[in-house]
Amino acid sequence: MSSLSRVFGRVVHREKKTEENPSENISTQAKSSTIDKIYLKAFPLRKLSDVDLVKQEVNSGNIMILKISPLASKSVEDVKRAVNELYEFSQTVGGDIARLGEERVVITPSSVRIWREKQAMPTGEMPTAA
Repeated sequence: MSSLSRVFGRVVHREKKTEENPSENISTQAKSSTIDKIYLKAFPLRKLSDVDLVKQEVNSGNIMILKISPLASKSVEDVKRAVNELYEFSQTVGGDIARLGEERVVITPSSVRIWREKQAMPTGEMPTAA
Protein backbone atom coordinates (compact mmCIF):
# COMPACT_ATOMS: atom_id res chain seq x y z
CA MET A 1 0.00 0.00 0.00
CA SER A 2 1.47 3.37 -0.97
CA SER A 3 1.96 6.08 1.62
CA LEU A 4 -0.68 8.23 -0.10
CA SER A 5 -3.20 5.40 0.20
CA ARG A 6 -2.38 5.05 3.89
CA VAL A 7 -2.98 8.77 4.46
CA PHE A 8 -6.33 8.63 2.67
CA GLY A 9 -7.18 5.50 4.61
CA ARG A 10 -6.54 7.30 7.89
CA VAL A 11 -8.68 10.26 6.84
CA VAL A 12 -11.56 7.99 5.80
CA HIS A 13 -11.21 5.99 9.02
CA ARG A 14 -11.30 9.22 11.05
CA GLU A 15 -14.46 10.36 9.21
CA LYS A 16 -16.17 7.03 9.97
CA LYS A 17 -15.39 7.46 13.67
CA THR A 18 -16.96 10.93 13.62
CA GLU A 19 -20.09 9.54 11.99
CA GLU A 20 -20.39 6.93 14.75
CA ASN A 21 -20.57 9.61 17.44
CA PRO A 22 -23.55 11.88 16.56
CA SER A 23 -22.76 14.53 19.18
CA GLU A 24 -19.34 15.18 17.59
CA ASN A 25 -20.93 15.28 14.17
CA ILE A 26 -23.45 17.94 15.29
CA SER A 27 -20.72 20.17 16.73
CA THR A 28 -18.70 19.81 13.52
CA GLN A 29 -21.72 20.78 11.45
CA ALA A 30 -22.36 23.80 13.65
CA LYS A 31 -18.78 24.95 13.20
CA SER A 32 -18.79 24.44 9.43
CA SER A 33 -22.11 26.27 8.99
CA THR A 34 -20.66 29.43 10.57
CA ILE A 35 -17.53 29.36 8.42
CA ASP A 36 -17.80 29.99 4.69
CA LYS A 37 -15.77 27.91 2.29
CA ILE A 38 -12.20 28.99 1.71
CA TYR A 39 -10.91 28.77 -1.83
CA LEU A 40 -7.36 28.56 -3.10
CA LYS A 41 -7.28 30.66 -6.25
CA ALA A 42 -4.53 31.06 -8.84
CA PHE A 43 -4.49 34.46 -10.49
CA PRO A 44 -2.11 36.19 -12.93
CA LEU A 45 -1.20 39.79 -12.12
CA ARG A 46 -1.44 41.50 -15.51
CA LYS A 47 -1.75 45.11 -14.36
CA LEU A 48 -1.27 47.06 -11.17
CA SER A 49 -5.02 47.54 -10.74
CA ASP A 50 -5.40 43.73 -10.29
CA VAL A 51 -4.07 44.24 -6.76
CA ASP A 52 -7.49 45.57 -5.69
CA LEU A 53 -9.17 42.33 -6.83
CA VAL A 54 -6.60 40.30 -4.89
CA LYS A 55 -7.33 42.34 -1.76
CA GLN A 56 -11.08 41.72 -2.15
CA GLU A 57 -10.50 37.98 -2.47
CA VAL A 58 -8.27 37.86 0.62
CA ASN A 59 -10.81 39.93 2.57
CA SER A 60 -13.40 37.31 1.57
CA GLY A 61 -11.19 34.67 3.21
CA ASN A 62 -9.64 33.17 0.08
CA ILE A 63 -5.99 32.23 -0.42
CA MET A 64 -4.43 33.69 -3.56
CA ILE A 65 -1.48 32.36 -5.54
CA LEU A 66 -0.35 35.14 -7.85
CA LYS A 67 1.73 34.71 -10.96
CA ILE A 68 3.69 37.94 -11.25
CA SER A 69 5.55 37.27 -14.51
CA PRO A 70 2.83 38.84 -16.76
CA LEU A 71 3.20 42.12 -14.87
CA ALA A 72 7.00 41.77 -14.68
CA SER A 73 7.22 41.49 -18.47
CA LYS A 74 5.62 44.95 -18.67
CA SER A 75 7.17 46.79 -15.72
CA VAL A 76 9.46 45.65 -12.92
CA GLU A 77 8.61 48.83 -11.02
CA ASP A 78 4.92 47.90 -11.07
CA VAL A 79 5.80 44.48 -9.65
CA LYS A 80 7.68 46.14 -6.80
CA ARG A 81 4.73 48.46 -6.13
CA ALA A 82 2.23 45.58 -6.24
CA VAL A 83 4.24 43.35 -3.91
CA ASN A 84 4.87 46.20 -1.46
CA GLU A 85 1.18 47.12 -1.48
CA LEU A 86 0.17 43.49 -0.91
CA TYR A 87 2.74 43.13 1.88
CA GLU A 88 1.39 46.21 3.67
CA PHE A 89 -2.17 44.95 3.12
CA SER A 90 -1.36 41.52 4.58
CA GLN A 91 0.20 43.16 7.64
CA THR A 92 -2.88 45.37 8.07
CA VAL A 93 -5.40 42.50 7.93
CA GLY A 94 -3.21 40.09 9.92
CA GLY A 95 -2.68 37.80 6.94
CA ASP A 96 0.50 36.32 5.54
CA ILE A 97 2.46 36.65 2.31
CA ALA A 98 5.39 34.68 0.88
CA ARG A 99 7.24 34.10 -2.35
CA LEU A 100 6.84 30.77 -4.15
CA GLY A 101 9.85 30.57 -6.42
CA GLU A 102 10.70 33.29 -8.90
CA GLU A 103 7.29 33.81 -10.49
CA ARG A 104 4.70 33.37 -7.76
CA VAL A 105 3.53 34.97 -4.52
CA VAL A 106 0.97 33.54 -2.09
CA ILE A 107 -1.15 35.77 0.12
CA THR A 108 -3.49 34.47 2.83
CA PRO A 109 -6.20 35.85 5.10
CA SER A 110 -5.71 36.15 8.85
CA SER A 111 -7.08 32.65 9.47
CA VAL A 112 -4.22 31.00 7.53
CA ARG A 113 -0.49 31.03 8.25
CA ILE A 114 2.29 30.08 5.83
CA TRP A 115 4.75 27.56 7.21
CA ARG A 116 8.38 28.56 6.70
CA GLU A 117 11.26 26.19 7.26
CA LYS A 118 13.93 27.70 9.44
CA GLN A 119 17.31 27.69 7.71
CA ALA A 120 20.20 26.27 9.72
CA MET A 121 23.19 28.54 10.15
CA PRO A 122 26.37 27.20 8.53
CA THR A 123 28.82 25.83 11.09
CA GLY A 124 32.00 26.49 9.14
CA GLU A 125 33.84 29.75 8.57
CA MET A 126 32.01 32.35 6.51
CA PRO A 127 33.83 33.52 3.39
CA THR A 128 34.70 37.21 3.34
CA ALA A 129 35.08 39.63 0.48
CA ALA A 130 38.67 40.42 1.45
